[in-house]
Amino acid sequence: MRILHTMLRVGNLDRSIAFYTEILGMQLLRRNDYPEGRFTLAFVGYGSEDSEAVLELTHNWDTDSYELGNAYGHIALAVPDAAAACAAIKARGGKVVREAGPMKHGKTIIAFVEDPDGYKVELIERD
Repeated sequence: MRILHTMLRVGNLDRSIAFYTEILGMQLLRRNDYPEGRFTLAFVGYGSEDSEAVLELTHNWDTDSYELGNAYGHIALAVPDAAAACAAIKARGGKVVREAGPMKHGKTIIAFVEDPDGYKVELIERD
């Protein structure tokens, strides 16, 4: 078994695709419209769905926004240098909500950014 994807409901699909591809550097892997169900699915990631876990961005055509709730945590991405990643994300117009630094009660260097719908993405510094 392996994780295939994580699904996020998004209010504006084009804006979300732009964030994940232009700000975080993922690729749009596929996009399918389902007119009878009035929704679109877009899959983004850093590699092929055959070997990598990806994000499924679900856009329900009649819904502009969602309540995030308090059970959802975040998406985590490994980066070689969290401070440099934050600088690059800011330069591309992304929103850094926690600058790079040691995690509370630990030594791992982390940072957080926020996507256009308010979902948090953690950057974890790894060699």
